[in-house]
Amino acid sequence: MIRRALLLLGASLATFTLDAVAVASPTAEAPYPLDAISRQLAPGIPFGCPPVDLVDYRGDTIRFRPPAKVISEFRERLEKLSAVVATVATEVYGRPPLSLVDLGTFACRRMEGHPRYLSEHGLGNAIDVAGFDFGPLPKGATLPAGLDRAFKNGFEVRVQTHWNAKNGHAAVHARFLKTLARRLIARNDIFRVLLGPGYPAHGSHFHFDMAPFRLVQIFDDGVVLEGEAAPPSPSP
Repeated sequence: MIRRALLLLGASLATFTLDAVAVASPTAEAPYPLDAISRQLAPGIPFGCPPVDLVDYRGDTIRFRPPAKVISEFRERLEKLSAVVATVATEVYGRPPLSLVDLGTFACRRMEGHPRYLSEHGLGNAIDVAGFDFGPLPKGATLPAGLDRAFKNGFEVRVQTHWNAKNGHAAVHARFLKTLARRLIARNDIFRVLLGPGYPAHGSHFHFDMAPFRLVQIFDDGVVLEGEAAPPSPSP
């Protein structure tokens, strides 16, 4: 399947087409089980999704709400996602979230805006992440230096509400979300496609999938985010 994303001037920021290669590029990663499945739908054939074996993933230390219905290989990606979320959240808030709030995983449908192509959701190969719910600071845990004591209480973090925040507690949530996005972009072993704020129809969530190409379209103040490696672990 051939795709491209074109950056446009002005408020639109990005537009997606499926006719040539631009921002999207082939991936150098090892083959993935769904790579051989064509996403282009044959004309004149009734719409349907290829049969795939789905599992329900409820999460381990971080619960997925609702449970993710995905193929088993994508479940492995969600386990890695959870580990990155826990690490970044602990850096920012002193503990991981209790739950990840998703807007959808498996759904047999066409790609939104491109009816000739099958959505990765139709393969159980994608997740839309709206945000995270945090409980109170656990007993024995400490807040990171400089963080307001109010963060000892439980709270919610949402992409739609907090991504562009510049002040107060909301700005801390924005820092968490953007650090998380940069860490995931830097990890080529988790997701190939990462979409989010600034990309059309993705102001409320992150979309992550394992399509057979690489595409990153998450924007901060009109600029596509770049990957940021995790800091080295402190020496013993």
